[in-house]
Amino acid sequence: MPAFVLYCVDKPASLELRLANREAHLAYIGALADKIPFAGPMLNDAGEMAGSLIVIEVEDRAAAEAVSAGDPYRKAGLFERVEIRPIKQTLGRR
Repeated sequence: MPAFVLYCVDKPASLELRLANREAHLAYIGALADKIPFAGPMLNDAGEMAGSLIVIEVEDRAAAEAVSAGDPYRKAGLFERVEIRPIKQTLGRR
């Protein structure tokens, strides 16, 4: 199955917005756990959450975009930008 990386960068000074929507985000991503081999928050230099990195295995780019659009973080306007890229795993655990 194709895989995509969702690279999501938070808007500056948005940690409170992230924390306010974290529970809903985790529930949303948790419901997709069988399609997500890796996900987690990206950190800034101070060690605070400042973005999200999600690797998702779905049928096509449209499905990856739909997952991204449904994320409570995205719906809340947390992200400054979101990049969705196809990836091909060549190393790492499966």
